[in-house]
Amino acid sequence: MNKIRKGDDVVIRTGKDKGKSGRVTQVLKDNKVLVEGLNQAKKNQKPNPNAGITGGIVVKDMPINISNVGLYNPTTKKADRIGFRFLEDGKKVRYFKSTNENVDV
Repeated sequence: MNKIRKGDDVVIRTGKDKGKSGRVTQVLKDNKVLVEGLNQAKKNQKPNPNAGITGGIVVKDMPINISNVGLYNPTTKKADRIGFRFLEDGKKVRYFKSTNENVDV
């Protein structure tokens, strides 16, 4: 079970986009995540008329290491660390370490 999942709101902790927040669009296998609208790079793309691709400069989201993002805590309005705990019924849930509240309800 990953601490950061697809659809989570995260805050970038380091790098050129430090302090910005966005939503995770994809979690990659090598401990990296794609965050919507952050860590973008420009790429020159050749046109391919057979595939219907137009040429030009394309802006795409690049992966960020999962250790460089923190889950957004709405009560403290900051990035927070995540831990795991088991409920009475045996279900494993994530919780914020600073406020001790469950992320998954």
